[in-house]
Amino acid sequence: MPRRSSHLNRLFCLLIGVSVLAGANTGNTGISTSERRLRLFETHTGEHINIVYKHGDTFDASALAALDHFLRDHRTGDIHHYDPRLFDLLSDLTASAGVPDVEINVICGYRSPWSNEYLRTHTPGVSKNSLHMQAEAIDIRLPGVKTLELRKKALLLARGGVGYYPASDFVHVDVGRVRQW
Repeated sequence: MPRRSSHLNRLFCLLIGVSVLAGANTGNTGISTSERRLRLFETHTGEHINIVYKHGDTFDASALAALDHFLRDHRTGDIHHYDPRLFDLLSDLTASAGVPDVEINVICGYRSPWSNEYLRTHTPGVSKNSLHMQAEAIDIRLPGVKTLELRKKALLLARGGVGYYPASDFVHVDVGRVRQW
């Protein structure tokens, strides 16, 4: 069964890549008129972004590049291409929390291997193989939403890992396998 899951994951990633490329080459496909928007605040750099990253079923390649830059490693400046499923997860999470237009506070986006190792040696609980290094994870808080409530909403979505850090007042979400800590 794990082999089948691995093949399905590869197929899904391929389809996402084709969707991104189609959006870059043809624009809106006309499948749906709905837009997906994210409003983010990067707590370390003080930067804000308010961006439509998806039109209908088509990801906007320039918006994805802007989000990749925005979520760069704030320690090194390194940029990594984010898995766009994470942006859909964030959009759905804010909607399920009842605050679809809230500006999400980003505690940690992409982490270079150097930053991850630095954090591992200075902070308890940092994974050696963190999905932050694959640009498949983000640590967030939502203004006006208690962290415990945000955790519950993320768990109900069942779209990946959910970590709860009440002492630091943030929730980790990722698009890896479904798990919690």
